[in-house]
Amino acid sequence: MKIGFIGLGNMGSAILRAVAKSGQHELLFSDHNADKLAELVVLYKGKISNNQEIAAQADVVFLGIKPHLVGLVLTEVKEAVSKNPSAVWISMAAGVSLEQLAQFLPADKLVRMMPNTPVAIGQGMTTFATSKAENAQLFQELMAHSGQVKQLPEGLMDAATAIAGCGPAFVYEFIHAMTSAGVQNGLSVADSQLLASQTVLGSAQMVLETGQHPAHLRDQVTSPGGSTIAGVVAMTQAGFQAATMEAVNAALDKTRELGK
Repeated sequence: MKIGFIGLGNMGSAILRAVAKSGQHELLFSDHNADKLAELVVLYKGKISNNQEIAAQADVVFLGIKPHLVGLVLTEVKEAVSKNPSAVWISMAAGVSLEQLAQFLPADKLVRMMPNTPVAIGQGMTTFATSKAENAQLFQELMAHSGQVKQLPEGLMDAATAIAGCGPAFVYEFIHAMTSAGVQNGLSVADSQLLASQTVLGSAQMVLETGQHPAHLRDQVTSPGGSTIAGVVAMTQAGFQAATMEAVNAALDKTRELGK
């Protein structure tokens, strides 16, 4: 299969790394950063191309460009798209709907996705929407080595973006804060970061594997009158839950704004 990538920033490169594990595909790369392209060609044995060539030749095109550039780029490749109507286009542009993409591309050949950067290490959370079952099957096969993949109704994609797409940044902020508290109390940066990171990883895995509500798992850690409940009370008083919900809602508002 011939797979093209138009735009290889942080997210596009992460997707490339996951897709490259899914089979022996011919890879075509297009990006404004020549140094990055040269590096990716060496790593993944791809071919440097341009947007028009990719639109005309690829069986699948991953569109990894900023939302405000989608119309411009797709207008530029309109003629090439008409010569290759069977190509499946997969957009990771936040907030850009399938309906908007269909103004430039065949409506039955579209997938809207939202990955997060941990796809690069096979631990990502990717959501997607599409109107065709065959598109969904192809997408899941291509993303098989990326981590968890979940199909959603398109109306929920912006909310999913605010949680899974933006969420790693919120988690990193939490790990950084935990690490700083450890350093404040005598731990080395390396030790504190290890403790915080593995605690987040293990706790998330507990939620996934047990299927229990996070509040129930929290209660299993909080002994009456103990240290943990003292910390939980302090977090509550500082507005931790409210701040987290506000962060997700702010990200959601921005995602919707970007898609306009």
